[in-house]
Amino acid sequence: MANNHKSIYSALAANLLIALTKFIAGAYTNSSSMISEGIHSTVDTTNQLLLLYGIKRSKKAADESHPFGYGKELYFWSFVVSILIFGLGGALSIYQGISHILEPELMKDPFWNYIVLILSLIFEGTSLFIAVKEFNKTRKGMGWWDTIIKSKDPASFLVVFEDGAAVAGLIIVMVLMGISHSFQIPELDGLASVIVGLILVFVSFILARESRSLLMGEGIAPETREKIAKLAEKDAAVVRTKNILSTYQSPEEVVLMLVDHRF
Repeated sequence: MANNHKSIYSALAANLLIALTKFIAGAYTNSSSMISEGIHSTVDTTNQLLLLYGIKRSKKAADESHPFGYGKELYFWSFVVSILIFGLGGALSIYQGISHILEPELMKDPFWNYIVLILSLIFEGTSLFIAVKEFNKTRKGMGWWDTIIKSKDPASFLVVFEDGAAVAGLIIVMVLMGISHSFQIPELDGLASVIVGLILVFVSFILARESRSLLMGEGIAPETREKIAKLAEKDAAVVRTKNILSTYQSPEEVVLMLVDHRF
Protein backbone atom coordinates (compact mmCIF):
# COMPACT_ATOMS: atom_id res chain seq x y z
CA MET A 1 0.00 0.00 0.00
CA ALA A 2 2.98 2.32 0.39
CA ASN A 3 3.12 2.79 -3.38
CA ASN A 4 -0.49 3.98 -3.38
CA HIS A 5 0.30 7.00 -1.21
CA LYS A 6 2.10 8.69 -4.09
CA SER A 7 -0.89 8.50 -6.45
CA ILE A 8 -3.35 9.48 -3.68
CA TYR A 9 -1.31 12.53 -2.65
CA SER A 10 -0.88 13.65 -6.25
CA ALA A 11 -4.65 13.34 -6.84
CA LEU A 12 -5.38 15.22 -3.61
CA ALA A 13 -3.08 18.08 -4.58
CA ALA A 14 -4.57 18.30 -8.09
CA ASN A 15 -8.15 18.38 -6.85
CA LEU A 16 -7.44 20.98 -4.16
CA LEU A 17 -5.82 23.23 -6.78
CA ILE A 18 -8.73 23.14 -9.20
CA ALA A 19 -11.94 22.67 -7.16
CA LEU A 20 -12.10 26.28 -5.98
CA THR A 21 -11.20 27.73 -9.40
CA LYS A 22 -13.95 25.66 -11.07
CA PHE A 23 -16.58 27.00 -8.69
CA ILE A 24 -15.43 30.59 -9.20
CA ALA A 25 -15.38 30.23 -12.98
CA GLY A 26 -18.76 28.47 -13.00
CA ALA A 27 -20.41 31.15 -10.89
CA TYR A 28 -18.85 33.98 -12.94
CA THR A 29 -19.85 32.57 -16.35
CA ASN A 30 -23.16 30.97 -15.25
CA SER A 31 -22.05 27.53 -16.50
CA SER A 32 -23.86 24.42 -15.20
CA SER A 33 -21.14 22.05 -16.40
CA MET A 34 -18.42 24.04 -14.63
CA ILE A 35 -20.36 23.90 -11.36
CA SER A 36 -20.69 20.13 -11.87
CA GLU A 37 -16.95 19.89 -12.45
CA GLY A 38 -16.41 21.85 -9.22
CA ILE A 39 -18.63 19.37 -7.36
CA HIS A 40 -16.69 16.53 -8.97
CA SER A 41 -13.32 17.91 -7.80
CA THR A 42 -14.65 18.57 -4.29
CA VAL A 43 -15.93 14.99 -4.00
CA ASP A 44 -12.63 13.65 -5.31
CA THR A 45 -10.71 15.71 -2.72
CA THR A 46 -12.87 14.27 0.06
CA ASN A 47 -12.40 10.77 -1.36
CA GLN A 48 -8.61 11.01 -1.24
CA LEU A 49 -8.74 12.17 2.38
CA LEU A 50 -11.02 9.25 3.28
CA LEU A 51 -8.71 6.78 1.51
CA LEU A 52 -5.70 8.07 3.42
CA TYR A 53 -7.71 7.79 6.65
CA GLY A 54 -8.76 4.24 5.74
CA ILE A 55 -5.16 3.21 5.02
CA LYS A 56 -4.03 4.67 8.36
CA ARG A 57 -6.82 2.90 10.27
CA SER A 58 -6.16 -0.42 8.52
CA LYS A 59 -2.62 -0.49 9.91
CA LYS A 60 -3.81 -0.30 13.52
CA ALA A 61 -2.52 -3.24 15.57
CA ALA A 62 -4.84 -6.08 16.59
CA ASP A 63 -6.40 -5.95 20.06
CA GLU A 64 -8.88 -7.94 22.15
CA SER A 65 -11.93 -6.53 20.39
CA HIS A 66 -10.40 -7.03 16.94
CA PRO A 67 -8.11 -10.07 17.18
CA PHE A 68 -7.54 -10.17 13.41
CA GLY A 69 -6.66 -6.50 13.22
CA TYR A 70 -8.31 -3.53 11.51
CA GLY A 71 -7.34 -4.31 7.91
CA LYS A 72 -10.94 -4.23 6.67
CA GLU A 73 -11.15 -0.53 7.56
CA LEU A 74 -9.63 0.08 4.12
CA TYR A 75 -12.44 -1.85 2.44
CA PHE A 76 -15.08 0.00 4.45
CA TRP A 77 -13.76 3.45 3.57
CA SER A 78 -13.31 2.44 -0.08
CA PHE A 79 -17.00 1.50 -0.11
CA VAL A 80 -17.89 4.86 1.47
CA VAL A 81 -15.89 6.57 -1.29
CA SER A 82 -17.87 4.72 -3.96
CA ILE A 83 -21.13 5.89 -2.35
CA LEU A 84 -19.88 9.49 -2.25
CA ILE A 85 -18.93 9.34 -5.94
CA PHE A 86 -22.46 8.12 -6.72
CA GLY A 87 -24.42 10.45 -4.41
CA LEU A 88 -22.44 13.69 -4.22
CA GLY A 89 -20.69 13.38 -7.58
CA GLY A 90 -22.94 11.56 -10.02
CA ALA A 91 -26.43 12.31 -8.71
CA LEU A 92 -25.79 16.02 -8.04
CA SER A 93 -24.18 16.51 -11.46
CA ILE A 94 -27.13 14.82 -13.19
CA TYR A 95 -29.59 16.94 -11.18
CA GLN A 96 -27.67 20.12 -11.97
CA GLY A 97 -27.59 19.25 -15.68
CA ILE A 98 -31.29 18.37 -15.94
CA SER A 99 -32.19 21.63 -14.16
CA HIS A 100 -30.24 23.65 -16.75
CA ILE A 101 -31.73 21.67 -19.63
CA LEU A 102 -35.27 22.39 -18.40
CA GLU A 103 -34.46 26.03 -17.62
CA PRO A 104 -31.54 26.92 -19.92
CA GLU A 105 -29.56 30.09 -19.30
CA LEU A 106 -27.20 31.66 -21.81
CA MET A 107 -23.57 31.36 -20.82
CA LYS A 108 -21.51 34.50 -20.35
CA ASP A 109 -18.05 34.84 -21.90
CA PRO A 110 -16.55 31.35 -21.33
CA PHE A 111 -12.93 32.53 -21.61
CA TRP A 112 -12.16 31.89 -17.94
CA ASN A 113 -13.93 28.54 -18.12
CA TYR A 114 -11.53 27.42 -20.83
CA ILE A 115 -8.52 28.64 -18.85
CA VAL A 116 -9.67 26.70 -15.78
CA LEU A 117 -10.50 23.59 -17.84
CA ILE A 118 -7.11 23.59 -19.57
CA LEU A 119 -5.29 23.98 -16.25
CA SER A 120 -7.50 21.30 -14.72
CA LEU A 121 -6.73 18.96 -17.61
CA ILE A 122 -3.01 19.48 -17.03
CA PHE A 123 -3.29 18.82 -13.27
CA GLU A 124 -5.68 15.87 -13.62
CA GLY A 125 -3.67 14.44 -16.52
CA THR A 126 -0.50 14.56 -14.45
CA SER A 127 -2.26 12.90 -11.52
CA LEU A 128 -3.67 10.22 -13.86
CA PHE A 129 -0.20 9.56 -15.32
CA ILE A 130 1.23 9.04 -11.82
CA ALA A 131 -1.72 6.83 -10.79
CA VAL A 132 -1.42 4.65 -13.91
CA LYS A 133 2.35 4.36 -13.42
CA GLU A 134 1.85 3.18 -9.82
CA PHE A 135 -0.98 0.84 -10.84
CA ASN A 136 1.14 -0.75 -13.58
CA LYS A 137 3.63 -1.83 -10.91
CA THR A 138 0.95 -4.12 -9.47
CA ARG A 139 -0.16 -5.68 -12.77
CA LYS A 140 2.69 -8.19 -13.18
CA GLY A 141 1.86 -8.93 -16.81
CA MET A 142 -1.91 -9.23 -16.30
CA GLY A 143 -4.49 -7.23 -18.24
CA TRP A 144 -6.05 -4.12 -16.71
CA TRP A 145 -9.45 -5.62 -15.98
CA ASP A 146 -7.99 -8.90 -14.64
CA THR A 147 -5.75 -6.91 -12.31
CA ILE A 148 -8.72 -4.91 -11.00
CA ILE A 149 -10.82 -8.04 -10.43
CA LYS A 150 -7.99 -9.90 -8.69
CA SER A 151 -6.67 -6.92 -6.72
CA LYS A 152 -7.41 -6.96 -3.00
CA ASP A 153 -6.32 -3.34 -2.56
CA PRO A 154 -9.07 -0.94 -3.76
CA ALA A 155 -6.79 2.04 -3.24
CA SER A 156 -4.51 0.73 -6.01
CA PHE A 157 -7.10 1.26 -8.75
CA LEU A 158 -9.59 3.69 -7.18
CA VAL A 159 -7.45 6.73 -7.94
CA VAL A 160 -6.98 5.52 -11.53
CA PHE A 161 -10.75 5.36 -11.99
CA GLU A 162 -11.30 8.75 -10.35
CA ASP A 163 -8.65 10.52 -12.40
CA GLY A 164 -9.73 8.76 -15.59
CA ALA A 165 -13.32 9.87 -15.02
CA ALA A 166 -12.09 13.40 -14.30
CA VAL A 167 -10.08 13.65 -17.53
CA ALA A 168 -12.96 12.21 -19.58
CA GLY A 169 -15.38 14.65 -17.94
CA LEU A 170 -13.14 17.63 -18.63
CA ILE A 171 -12.85 16.76 -22.32
CA ILE A 172 -16.62 16.33 -22.65
CA VAL A 173 -17.28 19.63 -20.88
CA MET A 174 -14.78 21.50 -23.08
CA VAL A 175 -16.29 20.15 -26.31
CA LEU A 176 -19.96 20.68 -25.41
CA MET A 177 -19.30 24.04 -23.78
CA GLY A 178 -17.60 25.25 -26.96
CA ILE A 179 -20.49 24.08 -29.14
CA SER A 180 -23.02 25.52 -26.69
CA HIS A 181 -21.40 28.97 -26.74
CA SER A 182 -20.67 29.03 -30.49
CA PHE A 183 -24.20 28.05 -31.58
CA GLN A 184 -26.08 29.59 -28.64
CA ILE A 185 -27.53 26.25 -27.49
CA PRO A 186 -27.46 26.55 -23.67
CA GLU A 187 -29.04 23.11 -23.25
CA LEU A 188 -25.75 21.51 -24.32
CA ASP A 189 -24.06 22.90 -21.22
CA GLY A 190 -26.61 21.04 -19.11
CA LEU A 191 -26.13 17.92 -21.23
CA ALA A 192 -22.40 18.01 -20.49
CA SER A 193 -23.23 18.04 -16.78
CA VAL A 194 -25.54 15.02 -17.17
CA ILE A 195 -22.86 13.05 -19.08
CA VAL A 196 -20.26 13.83 -16.39
CA GLY A 197 -22.74 12.58 -13.78
CA LEU A 198 -23.38 9.35 -15.68
CA ILE A 199 -19.63 8.70 -15.93
CA LEU A 200 -19.33 9.09 -12.15
CA VAL A 201 -22.29 6.77 -11.52
CA PHE A 202 -20.67 4.11 -13.74
CA VAL A 203 -17.35 4.43 -11.87
CA SER A 204 -19.10 4.28 -8.50
CA PHE A 205 -20.82 0.98 -9.38
CA ILE A 206 -17.51 -0.67 -10.32
CA LEU A 207 -15.79 0.54 -7.14
CA ALA A 208 -18.75 -0.41 -4.93
CA ARG A 209 -18.84 -3.91 -6.43
CA GLU A 210 -15.17 -4.59 -5.72
CA SER A 211 -15.15 -3.01 -2.25
CA ARG A 212 -18.35 -4.79 -1.20
CA SER A 213 -16.97 -8.19 -2.20
CA LEU A 214 -13.88 -7.69 -0.05
CA LEU A 215 -15.85 -6.20 2.84
CA MET A 216 -18.20 -9.19 2.86
CA GLY A 217 -15.33 -11.67 3.27
CA GLU A 218 -13.99 -12.55 -0.18
CA GLY A 219 -11.54 -15.45 -0.07
CA ILE A 220 -8.41 -16.33 -2.01
CA ALA A 221 -8.58 -17.31 -5.70
CA PRO A 222 -9.10 -21.01 -6.70
CA GLU A 223 -5.61 -21.26 -8.19
CA THR A 224 -4.12 -19.97 -4.93
CA ARG A 225 -6.13 -22.55 -2.94
CA GLU A 226 -4.72 -25.32 -5.15
CA LYS A 227 -1.15 -24.14 -4.60
CA ILE A 228 -1.68 -24.01 -0.82
CA ALA A 229 -3.26 -27.49 -0.83
CA LYS A 230 -0.29 -28.96 -2.73
CA LEU A 231 2.13 -27.24 -0.39
CA ALA A 232 0.32 -28.56 2.70
CA GLU A 233 0.09 -32.11 1.31
CA LYS A 234 3.87 -32.26 0.98
CA ASP A 235 3.91 -32.58 4.78
CA ALA A 236 3.95 -36.27 5.77
CA ALA A 237 1.43 -35.60 8.56
CA VAL A 238 -1.21 -34.41 6.07
CA VAL A 239 -3.19 -37.07 4.17
CA ARG A 240 -5.13 -34.70 1.92
CA THR A 241 -6.66 -31.26 2.39
CA LYS A 242 -10.43 -31.61 2.48
CA ASN A 243 -11.31 -27.95 2.51
CA ILE A 244 -9.66 -24.53 2.61
CA LEU A 245 -11.48 -21.59 4.16
CA SER A 246 -10.10 -18.09 3.75
CA THR A 247 -10.95 -14.41 3.93
CA TYR A 248 -8.96 -11.25 3.23
CA GLN A 249 -8.45 -9.06 6.27
CA SER A 250 -6.39 -6.52 4.31
CA PRO A 251 -4.44 -6.47 1.03
CA GLU A 252 -1.51 -8.17 2.81
CA GLU A 253 -3.33 -10.34 5.38
CA VAL A 254 -5.41 -13.49 4.88
CA VAL A 255 -7.09 -15.62 7.55
CA LEU A 256 -6.67 -19.24 6.39
CA MET A 257 -8.03 -22.54 7.77
CA LEU A 258 -7.16 -25.95 6.32
CA VAL A 259 -9.19 -29.08 7.10
CA ASP A 260 -7.36 -32.43 6.88
CA HIS A 261 -9.13 -35.25 5.00
CA ARG A 262 -9.07 -37.41 8.16
CA PHE A 263 -11.47 -35.01 9.87
